[in-house]
Amino acid sequence: MNRSTKIFTGLAAAAVIAGGIYAATSHNSSSSKNANKSATLGLVLDVGGVDDHSFNQSAWEGAKSYAKENNLKAGQNAAVTYFNTKSQSDLNQNFNLATKSKKYDIVYGIGYSLNQSISKSAKLNPKQKFVLVDDIVKNRKNVASVMFRSEQSSYLAGVAAATKAKENGEKTVGFIGGIHGNIIDAFDAGFEAGVKATDSSLTVQKQYADSFSDSAKGKTIAAAMYASGIRTIFAAAGFVGNGAFAEAKAENTKLDADSKDRLYIIGVDRDQKSDGSYTSKDGKKVTSTMASSITSVGDGVKNIADKYNKDKKFPSGKTIAYGLDDHGVYLTKSELTKSQKAAVKKAEKSIINGKITVPNHPKGSQFNQNF
Repeated sequence: MNRSTKIFTGLAAAAVIAGGIYAATSHNSSSSKNANKSATLGLVLDVGGVDDHSFNQSAWEGAKSYAKENNLKAGQNAAVTYFNTKSQSDLNQNFNLATKSKKYDIVYGIGYSLNQSISKSAKLNPKQKFVLVDDIVKNRKNVASVMFRSEQSSYLAGVAAATKAKENGEKTVGFIGGIHGNIIDAFDAGFEAGVKATDSSLTVQKQYADSFSDSAKGKTIAAAMYASGIRTIFAAAGFVGNGAFAEAKAENTKLDADSKDRLYIIGVDRDQKSDGSYTSKDGKKVTSTMASSITSVGDGVKNIADKYNKDKKFPSGKTIAYGLDDHGVYLTKSELTKSQKAAVKKAEKSIINGKITVPNHPKGSQFNQNF
């Protein structure tokens, strides 16, 4: 279970001058602009907050890295900023705020659920440059789409989980999804394919939360799975996954660090090793996180802006896809055993060289997006 801009008029922007002195740019035509000015970015986030330990947080970390490298301030109302979304009803207003002053050269939508709102805003603001991360916008020439082949890293997560299950005599592994759709399909299909390719006798028990924000429901689902005998869960569910992590940690604190009954969870989007950290019954600092299926969302955000700053070309109307071959997605391996690492590395090599083609939709899915 990763990833330009309009030189605007009418805005005073900070430009770094030798010696660290800042001077305001002109309000005149683009011919008087500093051709080397770094793009300003406005990120409209999905629900869950900027510190969701998942997609939003990854995107903002990439934006902050970009700001630091380009001597731009990052934060609320800064040259690189974000707009928090508490509920879906906030999205249109957030895009209005991000575009009304023409302050941001590139306006990003973080997450596939922003497709409709960013498409509407792009139609209303044809000269504004937009980027949608994690879905494809069609028929809007001022929108670039950034996609990640998450099925590939999820396949590796399945290989790791199945290798562990085989070694420990387990019969079932778990998958918690957020909301059914093209994106979560990729995690679901890739994980199951990796499990079955490693041991076809294993069962993948799946449950969807029908939410990306209900962490309490994630905890409840994880508790039921663990109680049924499942020892490893892959959670691709946004903030819902935080509840699953909480459940794994709560149960593991009752066990010694080397207990055969220790529970594991596989994270998504960013390295969630620290999210699984706990102190075992015998006083050892350990983690419930077996691995994380990384989607380099932050790199996707940063790469678009970096490329625009370099050549002043924006990938209007195009879809940019990142996979294992360019490190746009990957699986963390620091907590894997030697045998698990070997199995994952073998599968990784086979995916990159084309020997393995990973499905991005489970059988019977009503969704069919391909890119």
